[in-house]
Amino acid sequence: MAVPATVIYFTAYDQLRDYLHARTGSQGHHIPLLAGALARLGAVTVISPLELIRTKMQSRQLSYRELGVCIQSAVAQDGWLSLWRGWGPTVLRDVPFSALYWFNYELVKEWLCGQARLDEATFMISFASGAISGTVAAVLTLPFDVVKTQRQIELGDSEVRTLPLSPDWGLLVPWCHRGTNGVLLAGFLPRVIKVAPACAIMISTYEFGKTFFQKLNQERRLRGL
Repeated sequence: MAVPATVIYFTAYDQLRDYLHARTGSQGHHIPLLAGALARLGAVTVISPLELIRTKMQSRQLSYRELGVCIQSAVAQDGWLSLWRGWGPTVLRDVPFSALYWFNYELVKEWLCGQARLDEATFMISFASGAISGTVAAVLTLPFDVVKTQRQIELGDSEVRTLPLSPDWGLLVPWCHRGTNGVLLAGFLPRVIKVAPACAIMISTYEFGKTFFQKLNQERRLRGL
Protein backbone atom coordinates (compact mmCIF):
# COMPACT_ATOMS: atom_id res chain seq x y z
CA MET A 1 0.00 0.00 0.00
CA ALA A 2 2.76 2.45 0.91
CA VAL A 3 4.67 2.10 -2.36
CA PRO A 4 1.82 2.86 -4.81
CA ALA A 5 0.46 5.57 -2.51
CA THR A 6 3.86 7.27 -2.37
CA VAL A 7 4.42 7.01 -6.12
CA ILE A 8 0.98 8.49 -6.84
CA TYR A 9 1.51 11.23 -4.27
CA PHE A 10 5.00 12.23 -5.44
CA THR A 11 4.01 12.13 -9.11
CA ALA A 12 0.90 14.22 -8.43
CA TYR A 13 3.03 16.74 -6.55
CA ASP A 14 5.53 17.06 -9.40
CA GLN A 15 2.77 17.49 -11.98
CA LEU A 16 0.85 20.02 -9.90
CA ARG A 17 3.99 21.99 -9.06
CA ASP A 18 5.04 22.23 -12.70
CA TYR A 19 1.49 23.11 -13.76
CA LEU A 20 1.18 25.88 -11.16
CA HIS A 21 4.60 27.26 -12.07
CA ALA A 22 3.60 27.41 -15.74
CA ARG A 23 0.08 28.67 -15.04
CA THR A 24 1.03 31.48 -12.68
CA GLY A 25 4.44 32.27 -14.13
CA SER A 26 5.75 32.38 -10.58
CA GLN A 27 8.66 30.53 -9.02
CA GLY A 28 7.62 31.47 -5.48
CA HIS A 29 7.85 29.05 -2.57
CA HIS A 30 4.08 29.14 -2.12
CA ILE A 31 3.79 26.89 -5.19
CA PRO A 32 5.33 23.79 -3.50
CA LEU A 33 3.17 24.46 -0.44
CA LEU A 34 -0.05 24.51 -2.48
CA ALA A 35 0.93 21.62 -4.75
CA GLY A 36 1.90 19.46 -1.78
CA ALA A 37 -1.40 20.12 -0.02
CA LEU A 38 -3.52 19.31 -3.08
CA ALA A 39 -1.56 16.17 -3.96
CA ARG A 40 -1.88 14.86 -0.42
CA LEU A 41 -5.60 15.61 -0.22
CA GLY A 42 -6.26 13.38 -3.21
CA ALA A 43 -3.97 10.61 -1.98
CA VAL A 44 -5.48 10.60 1.51
CA THR A 45 -9.03 10.32 0.18
CA VAL A 46 -8.16 7.31 -1.98
CA ILE A 47 -5.99 5.49 0.58
CA SER A 48 -7.98 6.29 3.76
CA PRO A 49 -10.01 3.02 3.92
CA LEU A 50 -6.87 0.90 3.43
CA GLU A 51 -5.00 2.91 6.05
CA LEU A 52 -7.89 2.41 8.48
CA ILE A 53 -7.84 -1.36 7.96
CA ARG A 54 -4.07 -1.51 8.50
CA THR A 55 -4.30 0.54 11.70
CA LYS A 56 -7.07 -1.71 13.03
CA MET A 57 -5.07 -4.87 12.34
CA GLN A 58 -1.95 -3.47 14.00
CA SER A 59 -3.83 -2.26 17.09
CA ARG A 60 -5.54 -5.56 17.93
CA GLN A 61 -3.70 -8.21 15.87
CA LEU A 62 -6.91 -9.33 14.21
CA SER A 63 -7.16 -12.19 11.77
CA TYR A 64 -8.58 -11.43 8.34
CA ARG A 65 -11.85 -13.07 9.35
CA GLU A 66 -12.13 -10.98 12.52
CA LEU A 67 -11.25 -7.88 10.55
CA GLY A 68 -14.02 -8.68 8.09
CA VAL A 69 -16.51 -8.94 10.96
CA CYS A 70 -15.40 -5.53 12.28
CA ILE A 71 -15.80 -3.95 8.87
CA GLN A 72 -19.22 -5.52 8.30
CA SER A 73 -20.35 -4.37 11.74
CA ALA A 74 -19.17 -0.80 11.14
CA VAL A 75 -20.76 -0.62 7.68
CA ALA A 76 -24.04 -2.06 8.96
CA GLN A 77 -24.13 0.43 11.83
CA ASP A 78 -22.89 3.63 10.18
CA GLY A 79 -22.83 2.95 6.43
CA TRP A 80 -19.93 2.94 4.00
CA LEU A 81 -18.71 6.31 5.27
CA SER A 82 -17.53 4.49 8.40
CA LEU A 83 -14.60 3.22 6.29
CA TRP A 84 -13.42 6.82 6.21
CA ARG A 85 -13.45 7.05 10.01
CA GLY A 86 -10.67 9.42 10.92
CA TRP A 87 -10.56 10.96 7.43
CA GLY A 88 -10.99 14.46 8.86
CA PRO A 89 -8.10 14.24 11.33
CA THR A 90 -6.02 12.43 8.70
CA VAL A 91 -6.57 15.28 6.24
CA LEU A 92 -5.81 17.83 8.94
CA ARG A 93 -2.60 15.96 9.73
CA ASP A 94 -1.38 14.92 6.28
CA VAL A 95 -2.37 17.97 4.22
CA PRO A 96 -0.62 20.49 6.51
CA PHE A 97 2.23 17.98 6.88
CA SER A 98 2.69 17.81 3.12
CA ALA A 99 2.37 21.56 2.68
CA LEU A 100 5.00 22.17 5.37
CA TYR A 101 7.17 19.32 4.14
CA TRP A 102 7.41 20.45 0.52
CA PHE A 103 7.73 24.11 1.47
CA ASN A 104 10.66 23.37 3.78
CA TYR A 105 12.12 20.73 1.48
CA GLU A 106 12.41 23.12 -1.46
CA LEU A 107 13.83 25.84 0.79
CA VAL A 108 16.42 23.60 2.45
CA LYS A 109 17.39 21.95 -0.85
CA GLU A 110 17.85 25.34 -2.51
CA TRP A 111 19.95 26.58 0.40
CA LEU A 112 22.15 23.46 0.49
CA CYS A 113 22.67 23.60 -3.27
CA GLY A 114 23.69 27.23 -2.90
CA GLN A 115 26.15 26.37 -0.15
CA ALA A 116 27.65 23.59 -2.26
CA ARG A 117 27.52 25.75 -5.41
CA LEU A 118 25.54 23.13 -7.29
CA ASP A 119 22.81 23.63 -9.87
CA GLU A 120 21.23 20.26 -9.12
CA ALA A 121 20.72 18.48 -5.80
CA THR A 122 22.82 15.42 -5.08
CA PHE A 123 21.52 12.30 -3.36
CA MET A 124 22.87 13.47 0.02
CA ILE A 125 21.39 16.96 -0.35
CA SER A 126 17.97 15.45 -1.09
CA PHE A 127 18.42 13.04 1.83
CA ALA A 128 19.31 15.80 4.31
CA SER A 129 16.57 18.11 3.03
CA GLY A 130 13.98 15.35 3.37
CA ALA A 131 15.04 14.47 6.92
CA ILE A 132 14.99 18.08 8.13
CA SER A 133 11.69 19.02 6.51
CA GLY A 134 10.07 15.74 7.58
CA THR A 135 11.07 16.27 11.21
CA VAL A 136 9.68 19.81 11.30
CA ALA A 137 6.40 18.78 9.69
CA ALA A 138 6.03 15.71 11.95
CA VAL A 139 6.44 17.74 15.14
CA LEU A 140 3.95 20.41 14.09
CA THR A 141 1.25 17.93 13.05
CA LEU A 142 1.60 15.42 15.92
CA PRO A 143 -1.74 16.22 17.66
CA PHE A 144 -3.70 15.32 14.54
CA ASP A 145 -1.81 12.03 14.24
CA VAL A 146 -2.96 11.10 17.76
CA VAL A 147 -6.60 11.84 16.89
CA LYS A 148 -6.44 9.99 13.57
CA THR A 149 -4.99 6.84 15.09
CA GLN A 150 -7.52 6.80 17.93
CA ARG A 151 -10.47 7.16 15.57
CA GLN A 152 -9.27 4.33 13.34
CA ILE A 153 -8.68 2.00 16.28
CA GLU A 154 -12.34 2.48 17.24
CA LEU A 155 -13.62 0.86 14.04
CA GLY A 156 -16.18 -1.79 14.95
CA ASP A 157 -15.81 -1.40 18.74
CA SER A 158 -19.16 -1.74 20.44
CA GLU A 159 -18.48 1.01 22.94
CA VAL A 160 -18.22 3.64 20.22
CA ARG A 161 -21.13 2.56 18.04
CA THR A 162 -23.49 4.92 19.79
CA LEU A 163 -21.19 7.87 19.11
CA PRO A 164 -21.46 9.98 15.96
CA LEU A 165 -18.52 10.06 13.59
CA SER A 166 -17.88 13.78 14.02
CA PRO A 167 -16.51 14.50 17.54
CA ASP A 168 -12.84 14.01 16.71
CA TRP A 169 -11.69 17.17 18.44
CA GLY A 170 -12.67 15.97 21.91
CA LEU A 171 -9.80 13.49 21.70
CA LEU A 172 -7.34 16.39 21.73
CA VAL A 173 -8.44 17.56 25.19
CA PRO A 174 -6.89 14.73 27.26
CA TRP A 175 -3.84 14.79 24.98
CA CYS A 176 -3.27 18.48 25.71
CA HIS A 177 -3.60 17.91 29.46
CA ARG A 178 -0.99 15.14 29.63
CA GLY A 179 2.03 17.45 29.51
CA THR A 180 5.49 16.53 28.27
CA ASN A 181 5.29 12.90 29.35
CA GLY A 182 1.89 12.67 27.70
CA VAL A 183 3.33 13.93 24.44
CA LEU A 184 6.05 11.28 24.55
CA LEU A 185 3.57 8.54 25.38
CA ALA A 186 1.23 9.75 22.64
CA GLY A 187 3.90 8.96 20.08
CA PHE A 188 6.12 12.03 19.77
CA LEU A 189 9.48 10.26 19.63
CA PRO A 190 8.25 7.21 17.69
CA ARG A 191 6.65 9.48 15.09
CA VAL A 192 9.78 11.60 14.62
CA ILE A 193 12.04 8.53 14.56
CA LYS A 194 9.80 6.95 11.93
CA VAL A 195 9.03 10.00 9.79
CA ALA A 196 12.47 11.64 9.53
CA PRO A 197 14.37 8.70 7.96
CA ALA A 198 11.32 7.66 5.93
CA CYS A 199 11.02 11.11 4.37
CA ALA A 200 14.75 11.23 3.75
CA ILE A 201 14.90 7.81 2.09
CA MET A 202 11.76 8.25 -0.01
CA ILE A 203 12.54 11.70 -1.41
CA SER A 204 16.23 11.02 -2.07
CA THR A 205 15.41 7.74 -3.81
CA TYR A 206 12.62 9.37 -5.79
CA GLU A 207 14.79 12.32 -6.85
CA PHE A 208 17.67 10.02 -7.78
CA GLY A 209 15.41 7.78 -9.85
CA LYS A 210 13.71 10.73 -11.51
CA THR A 211 17.04 12.35 -12.45
CA PHE A 212 18.45 9.04 -13.69
CA PHE A 213 15.55 8.32 -16.02
CA GLN A 214 15.35 11.93 -17.22
CA LYS A 215 19.00 11.78 -18.28
CA LEU A 216 18.48 8.35 -19.82
CA ASN A 217 15.53 9.60 -21.88
CA GLN A 218 17.49 12.66 -22.99
CA GLU A 219 20.38 10.47 -24.16
CA ARG A 220 17.99 8.26 -26.11
CA ARG A 221 16.43 11.28 -27.80
CA LEU A 222 19.87 12.60 -28.77
CA ARG A 223 20.84 9.22 -30.20
CA GLY A 224 17.62 9.17 -32.17
CA LEU A 225 18.51 12.50 -33.75
